[in-house]
Amino acid sequence: MTNSDKPAYKTIAKNKRAFHDYHIEDTLEAGIVLTGTEIKSVRAGRVNITDSFVIISDTREAWAVDMQISPYAQGNRFNVPEKRQRKLLLHQREIHRLAAAINQKGYTVVGLELYFKDDLVKFKIGIAKGKHDYDRRDDIKNRDAARELDRIKKGGNIRE
Repeated sequence: MTNSDKPAYKTIAKNKRAFHDYHIEDTLEAGIVLTGTEIKSVRAGRVNITDSFVIISDTREAWAVDMQISPYAQGNRFNVPEKRQRKLLLHQREIHRLAAAINQKGYTVVGLELYFKDDLVKFKIGIAKGKHDYDRRDDIKNRDAARELDRIKKGGNIRE
């Protein structure tokens, strides 16, 4: 496989629940500060970003909260706590944009995906607004209707 044949990035973890619980209005790519043992755990795929979200500190820094990276098995004393806050690397204008979104009522910033891009770990975050129950029901109804149309187009039977 040559360099041009390699995929642009390799997904490590994806937060599918965020797409179910929120309307994702905008996404950003952020770098993330990790220790050596955390990188080894990430390479092993021992990451959970389901509950992760982003906060902006008083010093105008972005932090990922509730991202779980399991301790590296051979890490011994170099391991750090699983759910510590991890600093996100963003431009100042991006941090201001996130802060403005967080200050709006009903908006939050959630973690969507963790992936390798050119041997660097990147964290895709999304500015999101929470869904109501009726929004979720509409999504399910639309998804079922689209699935039924695909079934009809392929010549399958209609369910009764």
